[in-house]
This record gives sequence, structure tokens and C-alpha cells, in this order.
Amino acid sequence: MNIALLGYGRMGQTIEQIAIKRGHTIVLKVDKDDTGYDITKADVAIDFSIPDVAFNNISMCLNNQVPVISGTTGWLHDYDNAIALCKEKKGAFIYASNYSLGVNIFFELNKVLAKMMSNLKQYNISLEEIHHTKKLDAPSGTAISLANDIIAKHSTYENWALHEGNENTIPIIAKRIEDVPGTHTVTYESDVDTITIEHMAHNRGGFALGAVIAAEWIVGKTGIFTMNDVLNIG
Repeated sequence: MNIALLGYGRMGQTIEQIAIKRGHTIVLKVDKDDTGYDITKADVAIDFSIPDVAFNNISMCLNNQVPVISGTTGWLHDYDNAIALCKEKKGAFIYASNYSLGVNIFFELNKVLAKMMSNLKQYNISLEEIHHTKKLDAPSGTAISLANDIIAKHSTYENWALHEGNENTIPIIAKRIEDVPGTHTVTYESDVDTITIEHMAHNRGGFALGAVIAAEWIVGKTGIFTMNDVLNIG
């Protein structure tokens, strides 16, 4: 399979290593300042770029009938436009806030716990995410996904907010610490006890492997998908 890497930072480089080990060929590497590239040689594109260029990268792929996997966060104000373009061009697209297989299992645990805790009003919910200092957006896309899933399953909460919350709003504490690939913690706290679930990434390999698996899965398909489709869960 011929893969285009849109974004060649640390994540892009890790994806390259894993893709090659799995027998794929990297036919294009686009860094943040590169323009005028030819996407048509690729069977699939994997976008881990930056928020300012992510939508342009995705549009370039969809306009050229190249399936695209996007893991860039911070661009979701254009998400509906990407979905509309994908439908118009009859393309193939996956966006995920996190491609780690372990995190996607964590997402499902988070939904189950939120539903179980929905009627236990004595527990207050908070989220914490920790990432490396080069991460541009806060809170992380993964933390936002966790919060939105809780809101969908829990009867009390209606919103999330960065750092500050109230009885109807989940606070998300975002910390930036050098060389931390990603830790997400969901806490339910009452006067008598605390329940915590946590996912801690040890390196970027899990995110990169999940993105390559998603790229392998999407080739030959048409539509808008999620990692639940790739992993056949949910």
C-alpha cells in the first residue's frame, strides 16, 4: 500500500517506521510548510499535521479520491465541511481524536461508567489530560471526546469547560509537561470515596499503529467512519 504522510513531525515519523515494518511504502511526506504536492500517487493519506492546514490536507485528498485518515485536533470548526465534501465526492474519511487501540477501549469503558453513575448525584466528575509541551491545542481532542461521551450518557452534565466547572459542567484540567505522550484521567469524587479510570500512553507507538491499521482498513471503502468501525466495537 502506498501511503502519503501529511505532517512529518514526531508522530508522522513514528507512523512511517510502523508502516514500513508492516510492508507499506511511503510515497509522500508533507511537512508543515510544503505546498503544491501531488497526492494522487497514494492509495491512502494519513494526516497528523497542524490545525491550520488539516482541513486543506483533508480537502486535497477528498478532491482527488484518496481515502484520508486524520488524527489532527484543533480544526473541528471545519469538520462539517469535511463531511459534506466527503459525501459530495463519494470519498472515504476517518477522523479520530485518538487512534490508540487502548484509548478506544478506554472510550467504551468511559461510556459504560458514565451510564452507571448517572443517577448517583453525590459524585462530581472531573477530567485531567497531560501532554507534551509541543502540543498546540488544549484541552486535547481525546479529553473532549471523553467529556462529550460522559455528557451523552450522564443525566447531570450538559457542558465541559477548560479548568473550571460547576454542577452541570465538567472541568477539564489540561497540563503540558515535557516528553509526556498522553495521559487521560476521569475521576468521580464524593465525600466518602473516589473512583478513577485512567489511560497512560508510554510512547507514540500505540497512536501510530492504530492510524496505520485504520489506513489499511479504509482502502477500497466509501463513506465516513470512526475507529469503532475499524475495531468493530460499540
